[in-house]
Amino acid sequence: MEQKQPTLPTQQFIEIETIENDLVKLKNGGLRRILLVSGLNFDLKSEEEQGVIIYSFQGFLNSLDFSVQIFVHSRKLNIEGYLSMLEEREGQEANSLLRNQIFEYKEFIKSFVSQNAIMNKNFFVSVPYDSVQLSPAGKNVTNTIRGLLGQKQTTVSETKTEEESIEQLDQRVDQVISGLNQVGLRAVPLNNDELIELFYNMYNPETTEKKNVKIGE
Repeated sequence: MEQKQPTLPTQQFIEIETIENDLVKLKNGGLRRILLVSGLNFDLKSEEEQGVIIYSFQGFLNSLDFSVQIFVHSRKLNIEGYLSMLEEREGQEANSLLRNQIFEYKEFIKSFVSQNAIMNKNFFVSVPYDSVQLSPAGKNVTNTIRGLLGQKQTTVSETKTEEESIEQLDQRVDQVISGLNQVGLRAVPLNNDELIELFYNMYNPETTEKKNVKIGE
């Protein structure tokens, strides 16, 4: 008789420990701040302007002494609120002609959305800060040999309080924001609710974009 495998909780596959103080804390102790970055219509720029943007962006990346993750998040846009607003407006309209036009427009939107997904695209930059492992001074060669032989490499951790780690992370965030501003892009950190909404949507790709996700949902 075939035995069913036990169902594992979803949380086991999520690297996030908690979201608080506009900060993503990972289970391995790492810290992340997520920046929402404005878009730029590159194709509408002249060839000279495109060259300047590329050069500026290259300079921004070369100025960083830490890694960042740049990602684009596309979601099916949630227009339920817009349709509810149209229905409310339709019920309040006294003029029968205008009321009929609102109804026809609402039905057109419903039909269009059912056949054509309306996508919302956002750009993000994840700025990390992780604990650093440092080899003791004067033991680099010895530890390298031990590592090649399969022996345990001796390391010491750079100990920092959470407050110090957050301060280091915020310095990185300021550097990234400043660098993106020089490219012509505006970047702002996400707050708690925005972070929760973002990760809810990312971990539920089959659903329509959900707005105003509350803590604890």
